[in-house]
Amino acid sequence: MEAVSGGSTPGVGCDGVRALYDRYVVPTYARLGVVLTHGSGCHVYDEQGRRYLDFGGGIAVNALGHAHPALVGAIERQARRLIHCSNYYYTEPQGRLARELVRLTGPGKVFFCNSGAEANEGLFKLARRFGHAEGRFEILTALQSFHGRTLAGISATGQDKVKQGFDPLVPGFRHVPFNDLAAVEKAISPATVAVLIEGVQGEGGVNVARAEYLVGLRRLCDERRLLLLMDEVQCGCFRTGRFTSWQRILEGVAGGEGFLPDGVAMAKSLGGGFPIGAFWVREPYADLLGPGSHGTTFGGTPLACAAALAVLEVVEREGLAAHARRMGERLLAGLRGLVERHSRLWAGVRGLGMMMGLQLQPEPAGLVVSGKQSPAARLTEILLEAGLLVIPAGTHVIRLLPPLNLSEEAAEEGLALLESVSARLD
Repeated sequence: MEAVSGGSTPGVGCDGVRALYDRYVVPTYARLGVVLTHGSGCHVYDEQGRRYLDFGGGIAVNALGHAHPALVGAIERQARRLIHCSNYYYTEPQGRLARELVRLTGPGKVFFCNSGAEANEGLFKLARRFGHAEGRFEILTALQSFHGRTLAGISATGQDKVKQGFDPLVPGFRHVPFNDLAAVEKAISPATVAVLIEGVQGEGGVNVARAEYLVGLRRLCDERRLLLLMDEVQCGCFRTGRFTSWQRILEGVAGGEGFLPDGVAMAKSLGGGFPIGAFWVREPYADLLGPGSHGTTFGGTPLACAAALAVLEVVEREGLAAHARRMGERLLAGLRGLVERHSRLWAGVRGLGMMMGLQLQPEPAGLVVSGKQSPAARLTEILLEAGLLVIPAGTHVIRLLPPLNLSEEAAEEGLALLESVSARLD
């Protein structure tokens, strides 16, 4: 097919779109079989007009669902004024968004970028700068963690599968078991400068940090003069029912009232679908990265910041943090019932707010898997065929990442679809 100059290519059709991808798109994704055309609220639609309930949320990105009028309006208004300018200049949306993120997180400052991987890269540089004078550079991360697809990101990630074929890795990262404070303490060396963890491991299977682990890490990092860094890319921005995952995990916990990391990476839900990332740095270290030490062309554009501000405004105006908690608890209760009824298929469920993981049995009943495909990947395909979008995590977990404004009707629809597929398989 010849290239078409400008705009889209109407009338290509499903097979035609796949052919375009096969010929022109680098094959880094094992794509599923549908061609999506538009979305509204909790649903998306394919070229045939079929409707799907979206419990994947673009991998925890679509905080307000699809085509939320406040987000669409904010993007349109800002696009008519100023889409982009260099970070050599000031713009109001960036300043306002930074103020909001500091208000929601704690005293400090914010650097804006475009993605979670970039936000984590900023934290790596912050740690290197912090320890440079003493020759400290090593960052301890957790097994089953995920910190992005850059070379440093996969080096920091505690999963071997993402590293294969990319040696030599970036030096300066070591991995220890998650939720194991003693393992962190034992691993600290004279070169160690920081500890980096996720409050809830998303790609690793929706594993939630224990409160005593977080409090212990803060104490240990203070004692050893280490930075405590948190990757909130997937579990932050109200995904758990609070702005950050640690705020939710440490509610009512003795010693958790004053908990604050030294650096935090965020992205995904922050822009509600518009690409934006950021990292926040606690007040004592907020000026470590001075002029010339870090930068970005597109980070913090007026358009991206206007989108993020709209998301935060809707979350606050509509009480979506509390709503996400209520609906998350309702979904978890329904999923526990699902696990009990179909225990030959499901092993358990866990999560917080709008971030849930359904664990499959080691050999799930009724699930036929061919080749190298994992049970989670196969079940994702089956649920897609049934009209439900979910995201696999590892080989035996599927993630449910609905929008924060999920309706009761959509929650019941999702549970019904899961029940129908589970009953058929079991």
